[in-house]
Amino acid sequence: MNTPDTLQRFVFEQAPVRGEIVHLDATWRAVLDRHDYPPVLRDLLGEMMAAAALLSATLKFSGSLIMQMQGTGPVKLLVVECNSDMTLRATANWEGELVSPLLHDLLGGGRFAITIDPQQGGQSYQGIVDLEGDSVAEVLQNYMTRSEQLDTRLWLAADAGHAAGMLLQRLPGNAHEDDEAWNRAQILGGTVTRGELLALPALEMVRRLYHEEDVRLFESSPVSFRCSCSRERVTGMLRMLGYDEVKSVVLEQGSVEVDCEFCNRHFGFDAVDVEQIFAAEVMTPAPSARH
Repeated sequence: MNTPDTLQRFVFEQAPVRGEIVHLDATWRAVLDRHDYPPVLRDLLGEMMAAAALLSATLKFSGSLIMQMQGTGPVKLLVVECNSDMTLRATANWEGELVSPLLHDLLGGGRFAITIDPQQGGQSYQGIVDLEGDSVAEVLQNYMTRSEQLDTRLWLAADAGHAAGMLLQRLPGNAHEDDEAWNRAQILGGTVTRGELLALPALEMVRRLYHEEDVRLFESSPVSFRCSCSRERVTGMLRMLGYDEVKSVVLEQGSVEVDCEFCNRHFGFDAVDVEQIFAAEVMTPAPSARH
């Protein structure tokens, strides 16, 4: 029986340091079942998926966190979306053969963006920085330090069946007194190996790294794959494009075909479907006027 995918939080009782550990097995394989990525891109996207779960868990919000890397190299785009209910989806676009595992060789120059899209009409937030760093972890650490002014360390790993990661974050406190504790937590965290990240349960990892520290480990939270695409959402997108443009596609191609880039789900609309979509829009009654 497989252990369910989980995210687990821990805190240092005597120091302003918090952490998260995430394991994505079924969630990550659900992404790979829908896409055939080259190994170097697969591992990059898996690390980014683990990182999105870790960062989302540090926020108190209802909505989604969307993490994007856009590049000028053979890898054009990586996108991971993590909702506040800890459901995730991910996709990537690339061209040609990918050989080098180096982030700069894959993405070239580019941008990294984090978007927080709250539900129920809240204010969206987006932070954009240049891609700086040799790994997903370094890019995110630089982003958190510069954009959020939060000292953050990340260790990430992914392969064909697993994606995992650990986050440490320094909380506000007495800077001078807390330097030693923060440095010690980073140094000990830096001894974790890729194999340990992928294989060790959170409890064993915390014991292995911080057995001499006073650390409290909280109950785990479940993590899973879910794509939010639907026929209704695609219908709404077609309405935004307008009748003339959608009708021209039907006349040229016989139908409108849309595939979700995240889950590969297919949506097809023939001429009758299109007429019904826009007829429904026209028939929606306007608010009655009162005199």
